[in-house]
Amino acid sequence: MNMSFYSAAVGAYQQQLRMNIQANNIANVNTQGFRAEKVTFGELMNRDVVGINNANLPKGTGARVIQATVDFANNRGYIETNMPYDFAIAGNGFFALFDPSNGEVSYTRDGSFMKAQFWIQPDGVDENGQPLEPISVWRLSDNEGRCVLDPQGNFIVLSPDNVDADPEDEKFEVGVFDFAIHEGMQHTNSSRFISTERNGQLYLGTGTVKRGLLEQSNTDLALEFVKVIESQRAYSYNLKMVTTSDEIETTFNSLRA
Repeated sequence: MNMSFYSAAVGAYQQQLRMNIQANNIANVNTQGFRAEKVTFGELMNRDVVGINNANLPKGTGARVIQATVDFANNRGYIETNMPYDFAIAGNGFFALFDPSNGEVSYTRDGSFMKAQFWIQPDGVDENGQPLEPISVWRLSDNEGRCVLDPQGNFIVLSPDNVDADPEDEKFEVGVFDFAIHEGMQHTNSSRFISTERNGQLYLGTGTVKRGLLEQSNTDLALEFVKVIESQRAYSYNLKMVTTSDEIETTFNSLRA
């Protein structure tokens, strides 16, 4: 009886985890370059018990969420913005972002970039022995202070604001990078991914950069709502199983008295 109570309680908790992932997918249905996650379940410890006519019958302790697999398919296309610092990748690959605060390099399909000002502290001192004044540079950046990299892995330097230049006339190349294996990339915030050892060697991607476009989220809203209904019903069934197990346990205890 305790086994049925345990299996139902674990099942209810795992369905709650599944609902959290589905809620995150739905919340990002309009986030550029977002990649939806799919929940993968696996059996907990199980063993065979001897049944009628010495038949081996499986007996387990429930299921759990093994991982949230990222769906990298682009099935919703692009939207045209005509903004000079909006980019999309037609084909495979990711944009590379460098975080100056910690040196982290992350990858994204969200190409909604902007011109941002960075202050660089040059090496050396002046004639009075004081540190040199910081230098202002303008770079292509995401909306959170990370620098976009070109195909050679360098920062993309833009014209300063005091130069009367049309952004459309600025000539630069945005890098596209890819991995042989996408499975196992760590999904972080803002549609970004961190590579792991499972992804293999980084190389230049085969995708083509399109300016003035943004890639839409690949979240299928109708499918996500179907999954939400499945999770809600599975959650209620598990709670019913908990209640039934408790009632049976209470009946047994009353018979002993």
